[in-house]
Amino acid sequence: MKKIFKIVLVIIIAGMVAIQFFNRPDMSTTTEITPAHITKVMSVPANVESILKRSCYDCHSDHTTWPWYSSIAPASWLVGDDVVKGKKKMNFSQWGSMQPAKQEARLNEICEEIKSDEMPLPPYLIMHGDAKLSQADKDILCQWVEIELKKLEDANPE
Repeated sequence: MKKIFKIVLVIIIAGMVAIQFFNRPDMSTTTEITPAHITKVMSVPANVESILKRSCYDCHSDHTTWPWYSSIAPASWLVGDDVVKGKKKMNFSQWGSMQPAKQEARLNEICEEIKSDEMPLPPYLIMHGDAKLSQADKDILCQWVEIELKKLEDANPE
């Protein structure tokens, strides 16, 4: 029985080492603020930007801070997949390249999803407790969303 246990343990360890070399996620990040960044195309007060940086940017911008466990498979696959999906859905770094109608839709979604506690994702909050949004954070973000939606409506009347 001990021999079987040792063989299984060696196989598991060898497997864990081997998977580190496959399907590595793109972990690129930048500190550059491009002209398309939300802070360059919309009025983003410092308190709103602070909340976005703390609770949203890791998955929804090109400014991802990759935690240590994102370098170890299979966690790297999960984290990488979440970031890719998050950026595909909404990327604050590319905000200016979206059509106004899509910006409006995304702004509405921000408020809806934070009010319903869908964002930040609950699994993300397990390792990033500081990203949890307080009611005051939600109120600040939703008030900002309302102001920006009004500006978009005024700039693009139908």
